[in-house]
Amino acid sequence: MAAMKASVSRSARDGAINQIKTAMIEKKLTQAELADASDCHEKTIQNLLGGRSVRDQTLFDVCMVLGLDFDQLKHAWNGGGNSPNTPPELLGEGGGVVAPLYMGAYTRAAVDHYIGSYLTLRSAFSRPDLIIAYRTDIVWDPDWPSLLFQETDRPDAPYSHRGRLYIPSSSMFIHLVSLTKGAMRMIVVSQVDRFGEMRGIITTIHKQGALLVPVATPIVYAKRENFDSDLGNITPESPFYEEYRKMLDETISEGYARLMT
Repeated sequence: MAAMKASVSRSARDGAINQIKTAMIEKKLTQAELADASDCHEKTIQNLLGGRSVRDQTLFDVCMVLGLDFDQLKHAWNGGGNSPNTPPELLGEGGGVVAPLYMGAYTRAAVDHYIGSYLTLRSAFSRPDLIIAYRTDIVWDPDWPSLLFQETDRPDAPYSHRGRLYIPSSSMFIHLVSLTKGAMRMIVVSQVDRFGEMRGIITTIHKQGALLVPVATPIVYAKRENFDSDLGNITPESPFYEEYRKMLDETISEGYARLMT
């Protein structure tokens, strides 16, 4: 009987465990690193991921590190599945269809037009004449109801980001946010237009010599069905350079972003 009870307990907690594992992958945290950031022993994290009982304080600390909703995770951890505050009509067969309130409480139906693949352009931080072109995929994540973005085909692949879209209802701009070990990168762009484009600014940290300094530059997302166009480091000699440079320059000249000096 005891073994059956433990099995049921683990099964009931699978949803919460999957949320924790997904967030660990997004933030590139090992069990040891999560334990260190949560101020607990690595064995405690192993117990957590194994579905064994842990203190509420441990759950809370892990949620703070991973950016998870403590009340929702605790409810799922205790076998409750979806949050009791979520009306049934806001849940689909494949999971939630409404993003958390702190992300804008947007519904999947309202943001379906964001889903797709985008040509992504920005200037290189070390060489303003060099344009970095890569691909960004935006999908709906039913397990953590929200839009999820993933960068691919970057020339500096180890620095590719994965994060969430925050869409306030009262703004013309949205936020693409990634958080790794306390380091946050934010991209603020216009809502996707009828041409499938979003324009704005990226703010992040860039290494200059031995120092890390804050930097900002215009960024453009242009939805594409295929990626036959050139990606990677685009130099002035590239046949795509003038087209890409024009898109970035228009981001400033048309008022999507402003760089103050």
